[in-house]
Amino acid sequence: MNLLSRLFGGPDTPGHERIRPEEYTAQYVDTKSPHTLLDVRTADEFRSGYIPGAVNISLQDLPQKLKRVSTKKPVVIYCRSGNRSAHAARLLLQAGYTDIYDLGGIIDWQRQGLPIKR
Repeated sequence: MNLLSRLFGGPDTPGHERIRPEEYTAQYVDTKSPHTLLDVRTADEFRSGYIPGAVNISLQDLPQKLKRVSTKKPVVIYCRSGNRSAHAARLLLQAGYTDIYDLGGIIDWQRQGLPIKR
């Protein structure tokens, strides 16, 4: 396991998997499968544009607001570039969440021409 995986979690962290935008869309959006899409950017970043259906809890506030995130359905996390989402995934795993997917950054989402809500 490399240093970044140990610090931030990664594909070899149990319960935490990376999910590409096209996989997320096929698995959750197209099928309307129950899940929580969690944007861990700041409120200002969120207001500038977000993935439709996302709820915003900044990484800084996440430890105090964990009860707002259901443990009964998968949680898909993203941020701007992927660093904060990896940290948030590790935090959720440590709090006992088991079905966690790291979508990475909204930057990749936008590069693929996927929808953003403003």
